[in-house]
Amino acid sequence: MTDALAAGAPARIALVMVAAVGENGVIGTGNRMPWKLRSEQQHFRALTMGKPLVMGRKTFESLRRPLDGRTNIVVSRDPAFAARGVIVARDVAAALAVARGDALRRGADAIMIIGGADIFAQAMPIADRIELTLVPLRPEGETRFPSIDRATWLEVARSERGAGPGDDSGFTLVSLRRQSSDAATEGHAASRTVA
Repeated sequence: MTDALAAGAPARIALVMVAAVGENGVIGTGNRMPWKLRSEQQHFRALTMGKPLVMGRKTFESLRRPLDGRTNIVVSRDPAFAARGVIVARDVAAALAVARGDALRRGADAIMIIGGADIFAQAMPIADRIELTLVPLRPEGETRFPSIDRATWLEVARSERGAGPGDDSGFTLVSLRRQSSDAATEGHAASRTVA
């Protein structure tokens, strides 16, 4: 028995994309989030705590610091890029290899992909789940979440949240799971419910 199995590490580590998305697909503007949603930030923290995070350099720079309680893995093609408290990977494949090792050591059940647009686009074909925060706003912005193929993704949970203190808006939490080829025919109609 390996050390990871003995420590209770999960047999399968899910690849989960996590994003807050406006009605128009915008996830960012000027290297920042286009809204203030303190309640959603608390949800994000709870969802990602104790799990490795994979992000692009611009996403990391928008955070201004590594996120505590999580291994921060930053993808950057710039060989000179370095930042305190993060692991730098030159591409998504290398970042995922590091994240998998970290998840096994921690006994985490998921690797969290947190942006930006290029990292999401590269992860979409291999992701197992998507955790979306749908924000009922249409902000200006140049950074967009990739299109979701509704024949591939099945909505498995939805929860409406009213605006709390420090929130520009209420929001909806939506969980999507990649359909297996067997479930694709059965779940095709249900998967069209993604807003």
